[in-house]
Amino acid sequence: MTSAGPVSRRTDLPTGVVTFLFSDVEGSTRLLQALGDRFPALLEQQARLMRAAIAGGDGIEVGTEGDSFFAVFPAPAGAIRAAIAAQRGLADAAWPDGVSVKVRIGIHTGEGRHGGDNYVGLDVHRAARIAAAAHGGQVLISDETKVLTERALSENVGLKDLGEHRLKDLDRPEHIYQLIIEGLPGDFPPLRSLDAVRGNIRVPLTSFVGRERQIAELQALLLDHRLVTLTGPGGTGKTRLAIGLAQSLQSEFPAGAFFVALDTAREAGLVPSLIAQALGLVETKELSPLEAVTEHLRKRRLLLVLDNFEQVRDAGPIVSGLLEAAPDVSILVTSRSPLRQYGEQQYPVSPLGVPDLAHLPPLAELREYEAVRLFVDRARIAKPDFEVTEANAPTIAAITARLDGLPLAIELAAARTKLLPPQALLTRLEHRLATLSAGLESLSARQRTLRGAIEWSHEGLAATERVLFRRLSVFAGGCGIEAAESVCNPDVMAGDDLLDTLSGLVDDSLLLQEEGIDGEPRFRLLETI
Repeated sequence: MTSAGPVSRRTDLPTGVVTFLFSDVEGSTRLLQALGDRFPALLEQQARLMRAAIAGGDGIEVGTEGDSFFAVFPAPAGAIRAAIAAQRGLADAAWPDGVSVKVRIGIHTGEGRHGGDNYVGLDVHRAARIAAAAHGGQVLISDETKVLTERALSENVGLKDLGEHRLKDLDRPEHIYQLIIEGLPGDFPPLRSLDAVRGNIRVPLTSFVGRERQIAELQALLLDHRLVTLTGPGGTGKTRLAIGLAQSLQSEFPAGAFFVALDTAREAGLVPSLIAQALGLVETKELSPLEAVTEHLRKRRLLLVLDNFEQVRDAGPIVSGLLEAAPDVSILVTSRSPLRQYGEQQYPVSPLGVPDLAHLPPLAELREYEAVRLFVDRARIAKPDFEVTEANAPTIAAITARLDGLPLAIELAAARTKLLPPQALLTRLEHRLATLSAGLESLSARQRTLRGAIEWSHEGLAATERVLFRRLSVFAGGCGIEAAESVCNPDVMAGDDLLDTLSGLVDDSLLLQEEGIDGEPRFRLLETI
């Protein structure tokens, strides 16, 4: 027990709804070892600052132990004032030998129930666990305290939503907020909770290769736009990019990042149920799946990843409705085509960069191309001693170029290196769909083979789009609109009908649109497709 200063302990502790404050010095053992005999003076100085802050907030000291304090406040605003004053006083104080004293503080409002000359009950333990999750210099408050004090905060004090966290020995998770105090540090590591990172995003078994530029662009895009859609044909790596992006942004979404697989859905009405399953919601008779999801998301800062949305195109209004009802939720979509909803930001996912076969760079530079890096990484899974050498580098470059830089095609080709050396593999890529059929059983059918990925994309086309898609395949190197009109049966698809169908194939990411030399648009299929 510390004896620094007078103890303002009273026996008439308030009951009813009160606010508890717990604090302690982070790294006190380290400070004791560093200061030795001078540590008690530091402890007394810290105690004086804490007691002055507690008194300034009209609080009552319930008890102390070592460097920790337990105080109670009749009003939650008083506890907030005390925490701010304590952190400012500690930051401004002069400490021996230039050390810094960092105190972590936790605040919770709940039932004040007496037990002798102290408090008993779950709310006391809740406040203590919130303080234990904090870092030195950090002030954490519960959702109950936040609701009662949010409007009374001064202009130089803000709140940061840290989401829900499971705390030791407590059955239900706590929604925790951090006080942002002007002039004091506001960035801290993840809370010391049982689940500092929430959500269901799982780390894939294989490494994420390349896409550094796209990840950086998408991070900024998703923080500025609440609905971002990654578009591209099957096999371009939209899902893997979405998972990598979600992992990189988990700290921005305190309530977590959740992956929702839609590849088995065939009706828009199933989307709310699949989202509810991903969120871990239990279905009840009182609420429909959509109502339950909406209510759950309403006050949470959370990221939803909706994968393979092309299966349920009619569910676009459901997405818009969720965004409207839950203003802090962001949604990342992967789809062959955009949702066409208000506020949507489309991001076409291009294939990986491949070397220019006519001007191959030196070996060191060649190894840095994303497509080459992916091929080598996956080849080493099949053949651990696989290496890029001066002898095989041109062949590996040719393999990635022939596969148009499509990640799925490259991964399937790399799996063949267990039996086929690069040159033999390149030769057999004249028959790509047969060669690239060695998928893993753990993957979905559409990901096991290149043919499966192309069929998955083709099945979603309208009848007229399938006809035009087949007919456009006769063009080597693509074509302009006039050539398409002349060759692709103008009696059936002419004028606006042809343009609409071309637009549909472009939206479905099965046809690439480029600007020709004369400024007119040109359309082409990826060679692999």
